[in-house]
Amino acid sequence: MTPDKKFTHLGFNNWIDTSKIATLQTPNSAPALRTIHAARNAGTLIDVTNGRKTKTVIVLTSGQVVVSALAPDTIIGRVEGTAEQEKEAFKC
Repeated sequence: MTPDKKFTHLGFNNWIDTSKIATLQTPNSAPALRTIHAARNAGTLIDVTNGRKTKTVIVLTSGQVVVSALAPDTIIGRVEGTAEQEKEAFKC
């Protein structure tokens, strides 16, 4: 693992490289549902919900789609929290 990679916990022992996140969406809209369906058909869907209800659709820069049971606000908070923790670690 290189030092420039930053990972955020998505629950159920699943982690995501935050530098690869392109968008976060709620799965309630028709475009988000089409994105999930297209990714499932293309074999690029990564399901980390562990059987729970999908609350966030994460589109990666590679075109892969991750569905998570965490709310978008929770994921954003964790990503921002990771950045804040790193800033604190490098303060002298």
